[in-house]
Amino acid sequence: MDDKTKVDCCESNIIHEDIVKKVRDNMPDEDLLYDISDLFRVFGDSTRVKILHVLFEAEMCVCDIAALLNMNQSAISHQLRILKDARLVKNRREGKVIYYSLDDEHVKHIFDQAMAHIKHR
Repeated sequence: MDDKTKVDCCESNIIHEDIVKKVRDNMPDEDLLYDISDLFRVFGDSTRVKILHVLFEAEMCVCDIAALLNMNQSAISHQLRILKDARLVKNRREGKVIYYSLDDEHVKHIFDQAMAHIKHR
């Protein structure tokens, strides 16, 4: 074993039952953990992260977002559909134009926490 492996592994097989029980009792159920994993997966695409950042600044239509990010409208629409399915963005229709915005303030908080974590390294 190299030195890093030694640091990452226990040198004994003692199970700290009290800690394990406490953590097990506080674990969310599998469905909730799965949903959280799906949410973070949505954040795993840089185009979707860019779109979210754009929508922090202003409510925008697909045409405007596509122009801003220098992408085609179908690619933006596809990413917006994923963000909407994840309940990160919502839309409203005004005549023939559909405007997108953040679903709620929680989305910005998630993004801000991630930004603070990355910048704090």
